[in-house]
Amino acid sequence: MPKRVDHAVRRTEIAQALVRVARRRGLHAVGMRDVAAEAGVSLRLVQYYFETKEKLLFFGLEHLAEQFGERVSARVRAVRDSPDPRATVEALLMAALPADEESRTFHHLYTSYAVLAVTDRALAAQPFMKSPDAAEDVVTELLRRAQEADLLEPGLDARLEAVSLLAMSSGLGTSVLVGQRSAESATAVLEHHLDRIFRTRGGGASTQGAQG
Repeated sequence: MPKRVDHAVRRTEIAQALVRVARRRGLHAVGMRDVAAEAGVSLRLVQYYFETKEKLLFFGLEHLAEQFGERVSARVRAVRDSPDPRATVEALLMAALPADEESRTFHHLYTSYAVLAVTDRALAAQPFMKSPDAAEDVVTELLRRAQEADLLEPGLDARLEAVSLLAMSSGLGTSVLVGQRSAESATAVLEHHLDRIFRTRGGGASTQGAQG
């Protein structure tokens, strides 16, 4: 009796091979043949599942983003019972800083994909912006809830602040990745800006960032 193949598992294994190769060589240098060799399967099989390099890259990125999303969710769950919504926003922002191998890999490949998509029409056609847009919506909603609880400085626009914080987190992540600054320095910058927009119910500046 022929062995049954779990196609979802096989696709995931190939995606994991893509991530390993891209981590070593850079996303721009990855070919379908390289991924097949890393996964221990034939090139024909990789082509069967993904057809084109662009589809393979996008699936690999989705797989990486899903894994990283689980990591972020775990951090958020750890603080979700906190009465201060700042803790949740901070968990989301800090999880994206490339402070360990997993987060460095995510930031490196995600940024590489975005750069490649600028000049590659096939990559640009993929719905790359879905995850960043979702993150923006989540942070915006968290800040709006903080406003309702009178925990933000008055007069702030929750959407603009969410965009600013996420853009800052992304830029700081790149600066850590290239060695411009340490993860600790990037964390201090983020906490400084969280201190700027959050306040306690009594109207004073939040001290959570300084304590962390």
